[in-house]
Amino acid sequence: MRIVFAGFQHETNTFSADVADDAAFAHGGGFPGLCRGAEVTERLGPGANIAGAGFLAAARAAGADVVPVLWCAACPSGPVARDTYERIATEIVEGVRAALPADAVYLDLHGAQVAAHLDDGEGALLDRLRAAIGPDLPVIVSLDLHANVTERMVALADALVAFRTYPHVDMARTGARAFALLQRRIALGRPFARALRRIPYLVPICWQATDRAPAGPLYARLGEIEAESGAISLSFAMGFSAADIAGCSPTVWGYAESEATAEAAVDEMTRAVLAAEPEFAGPLFDAEDAVERALALNAAGVRPVVIADAQDNPGAGGSSDTTGLLRALVAAGAPRAALGVLHDPAAAAAAHAAGLGARLTLALGGHSGLADDAPFVTECEVAALSDGRLHTRGPFFGDLDMDLGPAACLRIGGVRVVVASRKAQMADREMFRFLGIEPEAEDILVVKSAIHFRADFAPIAGEILTATAPGAMLMRTTGWRWHNLPDAIRMMPCGPTFAEVRAASSTPL
Repeated sequence: MRIVFAGFQHETNTFSADVADDAAFAHGGGFPGLCRGAEVTERLGPGANIAGAGFLAAARAAGADVVPVLWCAACPSGPVARDTYERIATEIVEGVRAALPADAVYLDLHGAQVAAHLDDGEGALLDRLRAAIGPDLPVIVSLDLHANVTERMVALADALVAFRTYPHVDMARTGARAFALLQRRIALGRPFARALRRIPYLVPICWQATDRAPAGPLYARLGEIEAESGAISLSFAMGFSAADIAGCSPTVWGYAESEATAEAAVDEMTRAVLAAEPEFAGPLFDAEDAVERALALNAAGVRPVVIADAQDNPGAGGSSDTTGLLRALVAAGAPRAALGVLHDPAAAAAAHAAGLGARLTLALGGHSGLADDAPFVTECEVAALSDGRLHTRGPFFGDLDMDLGPAACLRIGGVRVVVASRKAQMADREMFRFLGIEPEAEDILVVKSAIHFRADFAPIAGEILTATAPGAMLMRTTGWRWHNLPDAIRMMPCGPTFAEVRAASSTPL
């Protein structure tokens, strides 16, 4: 069996001012940077928690011949630059065309990519691919749990299969599931019957963790319905709720040998998701309240308390440099706390120039231009320095080399700050340890992450709090100025529809 493989991943927060350009894909945002040909199989090696890596491992085990074209990812941000999208998409389509004949094509995509000129980045790529390879060659696609799946994507791919965990600890396993689907499609000899349903409410990412209700039981239900109905594959994507596009919403879709089976399985899962709507809720704390609560828990013997700086999560388009929680920690005199990763190349460079043990005054972070944030001017000590190279070991990133660029640990009283030259979500304890911070020994840990940190930090956390300090990824989706949502979609679980919010607004949306 000969399979052509390519990957192009980006999760787009259309409310973020950052742009995903060539440099962003060259770096990778914590994942491997853009690679081509044989280098793809080297970078997506065994142990990497990446869908493409899981697919490659399963394909090798089955004796398949996989021809990699390219694989790339960029840190979530604002839209992908037009020239960057066009360059990568064209290289993928031409690379697949050049590798034919083949038995199938596998794409490792995200599902929530928006380019400067395209609202449906994956749908547009599949459209171009079909124009190049024709309608009959099987195309199987793995997607993120946060995909905003469109009708065009479902129509153009033979199968789409999404992660079932958040934190996404099953990315590699989803790649293996994609290979199994590809085998099933080839054995069947004809396209699967398919069905798609849209869920009429947005779910903020802070309530999507699958290690708790309601998301956990919903994802468990997918496998149950597959077994009960005889469906070949069933997926539920909670969507990426920071995309001002018509296709922004959770979705349920599935495949079966018959249309009736596909429709029935998807309808059953859709009913479960609709019934769970009131359960997507929980407490949120502003920066000062989060720190006050953490210190009170410390006084009661609970440690470490992990505070998710969820709105500045670079894994959802945050700048990873806002200072609300840092200010609150310092103002409260937190005696033993650590925060990371603060993206500030200038501060990292200044720390390296000053040297280990030096004291200097810096304007830390706050460079994103958000109206409710600013640099934090403070005196600090250079407690540790690094070239930024580390190796992750936790369940989210898996066995992966990471390069954060020149980095420093800056001490401000009892608070230590991991400052790096490149953005990556704090989702692995090694991202503290490489600068001499042992997470288990801290009283308070502030992580610039919303959910993915839970995979490696929940096992050591005495308590987890979610904060709403400044950032580009709002936990209350009604706080953005929307323009393109469908009128009937509820902007929060059990909340008002977009039409109702627009009608109530004193200024046009």
